[in-house]
Amino acid sequence: MTTQALKQGAARVSRRDAMVAAFLALFLGSVLTFGTGMAAPDAVHNAAHDWRHSMGFPCH
Repeated sequence: MTTQALKQGAARVSRRDAMVAAFLALFLGSVLTFGTGMAAPDAVHNAAHDWRHSMGFPCH
């Protein structure tokens, strides 16, 4: 692949779209971090345990 082909295929993202994506990623990360941090340890363990089973990973 040539440099010309790479330049033509590159998507252009506006600054506003990049800021919106960054804010949403920060918000989601904060919700996950603080939500897990504030949850009871048993609730977090059970959620992870159920996820492992739903993905087909053996855990015991």
